[in-house]
Amino acid sequence: MIARALFFFASVAVLSSAACIAQETIHILKKGETLYSVSRTYGVSFSAIAKANNIADADKVRIGQKLIIPGTGGAPKSAAAAEKHTVKKGETLFGIARQYGLTVSELRAFNGLSDKTVIKPGDLLAVARAPQPKVEAAPAPVQETAAKSGGTDDRAEGDPRPVTAKRNDPKIRWPVQAKELAYMEGKLYGVLLTGERAEPVESLSSGTVVSADAYRGFGRVAIVQSPNGHVYVYGGNESLSVKSGDKVAAGTELGRLGIDSLTGKPSLFFFVYKDNVAIDPAKAPRS
Repeated sequence: MIARALFFFASVAVLSSAACIAQETIHILKKGETLYSVSRTYGVSFSAIAKANNIADADKVRIGQKLIIPGTGGAPKSAAAAEKHTVKKGETLFGIARQYGLTVSELRAFNGLSDKTVIKPGDLLAVARAPQPKVEAAPAPVQETAAKSGGTDDRAEGDPRPVTAKRNDPKIRWPVQAKELAYMEGKLYGVLLTGERAEPVESLSSGTVVSADAYRGFGRVAIVQSPNGHVYVYGGNESLSVKSGDKVAAGTELGRLGIDSLTGKPSLFFFVYKDNVAIDPAKAPRS
């Protein structure tokens, strides 16, 4: 309750222009930058920047847009000055990473966590790292990844995500009627299912909707936690039929399938976690 009250106080202070003008920085958004990358540059939380600029949808920021960076005193901060996150009951690494615009792999790296580390309430997590020298990265080896796995890859040209196409087993039930199936094997481990646009996306398990919101690069995402502790992530929806806190049964419609901007295909991003570790979605429990 104390942490929540402090967050509310900080948000009100950011919006009180008379009190915070001297502590604000104006950042002009450049090509290739996102709200998430700017938040990490200044060591200010994504949510604080969004509130200070009345931004409801992070996907709609534009090049040249002026952003108020609250509480920075005029300069970017290092990771040492960046905020920490105290783990609360029911939180997962995926949910915390999403809150700060990180991947689970980045969050683990910032905190020296292994794939088998389980977080618990009260743990303190770093949610930023010190700026690194800019190094030109080699293109992701999409074709090479597919070849090594014996699969094929027909992703749209320019799609950097490493994926490997797999034959769809008709005996396995998926959230959509999958026409194509591919495994994502980069920073996120899960499956990419191709279906029909506006097709219902159905929950594979009963449980509670712990989050239902837009997430940059993944459209609208519904996250369901089952009674046995598995966390199911359904991304790529163009609309959602549920909201946070809803109780759902297996087969409940969570949303409607949208179009992946990189491939132009109706695609569902589907991930499953157990004890904060990604597991093969094909082997996850169906109820």
